[in-house]
Amino acid sequence: MSAADPSTSDAPKQPIPPKQVLYCHICTFPPEYCEFGSSITRCKEWLQSTHPELYDKYWSEEALQAKLGTLSLEAQTKLEKEAAKKEAKAEAKADAALKKKMASQVTIKRIQRNKNKYVTTIHGLEAFEIDLKKAAKLFAQKFATGASVSKNPQGLDEIVVQGDVSDDIQDLLVSPKGKDLPILKGVPDANIELVEEKKKKGGD
Repeated sequence: MSAADPSTSDAPKQPIPPKQVLYCHICTFPPEYCEFGSSITRCKEWLQSTHPELYDKYWSEEALQAKLGTLSLEAQTKLEKEAAKKEAKAEAKADAALKKKMASQVTIKRIQRNKNKYVTTIHGLEAFEIDLKKAAKLFAQKFATGASVSKNPQGLDEIVVQGDVSDDIQDLLVSPKGKDLPILKGVPDANIELVEEKKKKGGD
């Protein structure tokens, strides 16, 4: 039997390093796929300012000619119109979502349960893309009290915090800081309404 080939010995193989992939900060696709997204203009601007060598690779005159060289002028014009229409539609959708958000109202209600006991409810945070469960957990930690997500009488989700913390919660929503920022994100003061609901006489 011949001697073992050193190249096929049991020596440990060197690990293959993971491939580094660049993702567009606008559409989150790899740059070579930005053209299939709905924000191609902003994608190109970002790529040109941050990675000019890749911009030249994908969007220089030579690259475009190579990509479209086999297409007729009519086909090229059609593609450009379709891309512009798709981008305009996406921008309009984003603008509509922003307008809807800015017209939304967050209601912070201070409710008297007993003579010296209160709860604070917060409704409308989901319009500002705030996760209610994470926000409730944050409020519980901040104020060392109970906080949970429940349904209000209208069947809509709201956060219920034990205690009179309405002013503190308003301050947190308007100007979240540090680790609070990713959760609360910030709500314009003009979009917050403070309401007080006192205990009805003769109630429990």
